[in-house]
Amino acid sequence: MKWWQTGTRPDYRFSLANERTFLAWIRTALALIAGAVGVDQFASHLGSPLTRLSLALVLFCVGGALGAVAYARWARAENAMRHEADLPRSLLLPILATITALLAIALAWLVITS
Repeated sequence: MKWWQTGTRPDYRFSLANERTFLAWIRTALALIAGAVGVDQFASHLGSPLTRLSLALVLFCVGGALGAVAYARWARAENAMRHEADLPRSLLLPILATITALLAIALAWLVITS
């Protein structure tokens, strides 16, 4: 039996709230990917080509990974609601906040030194 067929169906309001959270994570992932395209295509005056490529690749990878992790997070929360368990703790928030801060520092350094 599939996980989404087990337990009891949660209140739709909670399922929809979980889905909205998932979509917010997807928007964040898409923004990171768009930032990678922006760094690669429109910031030719910032740093060396290798630096720009490295930064763009980090943004692409983080954005892609975030999309996959967002689905796993949604599924764990949905499964917990179906079994009336506590929602799982997520390390995604501090990890994403740290990566975002490091990327902001790297971009600021590129802007200042160019």
